[in-house]
Amino acid sequence: MRFDAITLHRVRLRRREPFVASGHTADWIDHVVVEAETVDGVAWGECAVPSDPYYLPETVETVWHVLRDFLVPAVLGRTWSTPEDLETLCAPVRGNYFAKSGLDMAAWDAFARDRGQSVAACLGATAKSVAAGVSFGIEADAGTLDARIGSAVAAGYRRVKLKIAPGRDVDTLRRVRRAWPEVPLIADANSAYTLDDLPLLRRLDDLGLMMLEQPLGWDDMLDHAELQRHLRTPVCLDESICSVRDAALALRLGSCRVIAIKPAHVGGLTEARRIHDLCAAAGVPVWCGGMHDFGIARAANLAVTALPNFSMPADVAGSDLYYAADIIKPPIVAEDGMVPVPSGPGLGVTVDVDAVRDHTVDRVTLHRPSA
Repeated sequence: MRFDAITLHRVRLRRREPFVASGHTADWIDHVVVEAETVDGVAWGECAVPSDPYYLPETVETVWHVLRDFLVPAVLGRTWSTPEDLETLCAPVRGNYFAKSGLDMAAWDAFARDRGQSVAACLGATAKSVAAGVSFGIEADAGTLDARIGSAVAAGYRRVKLKIAPGRDVDTLRRVRRAWPEVPLIADANSAYTLDDLPLLRRLDDLGLMMLEQPLGWDDMLDHAELQRHLRTPVCLDESICSVRDAALALRLGSCRVIAIKPAHVGGLTEARRIHDLCAAAGVPVWCGGMHDFGIARAANLAVTALPNFSMPADVAGSDLYYAADIIKPPIVAEDGMVPVPSGPGLGVTVDVDAVRDHTVDRVTLHRPSA
């Protein structure tokens, strides 16, 4: 296979509601959409990357630069047989996992289409649908948050995740737990705490949480290991896991008892499957986190979440929950908290080219070198 031309689209969608986490607020989302031309048609990928460096170091700007100036030139016109081969072409560029994820996704789309199979089938996944959870940001008004949780629970979503930060944590979680005692509940701190906050974090043990996600530094495995030794609540690592080597280190140190796998920030589906397989062999459950994904990345997440060790509800809720319009048609929707895994060739969704064009704020096309 070969990519003869690649167009990068900086696509901007407005969220239905602003999303507030411990380190940032977002009311619109920019992602880099990868349109890759092969001799047989077009494959698609999406770099679901934040616009700011408050989650991880990469941003939309760095992804655009690294794709345009390094990764795309490295793969254009080069022959590859599997997505792992294309990964090898990108290997000289260190890190920059968000940037690599869009190309990896496009490679899986092209690879699966060439075989007349879905990406899920090519990954070895078997589930036909996956359980979906919802994620809510920090709300200043308790009534607004309660209304949103109530709507999600009524719609059948299988889990609720709440962002927390110092001063917006124990009391909020306790109130939500009293109102919904049976709903699986996750607290996500996005690295807002330190080990000095151990007395406060130990109070969460009484709330029956599924997990406490990324409470400490985004790159600190040792402190997370120390924290996990003091908590009954499982610690889940998210930002800390950018590769299968990170996951192996976390498991060796005892830094967590659950891992969130986000294809967007581990370099794509290829590495996401490796992390899944490592954790499955170790008996450690995983779940798929989201990055405010548009429809292309959401479809890719569904494909990998259909692997057997993704045993917890994923952040793959219907895109209509977050965006008034998406860039695929029809949009991905949840029914009674379950989302079907696309089964058509490739990613299994149809990209709305007009919507991509209408929401693009920047575009560049690169062609393979002339023979």
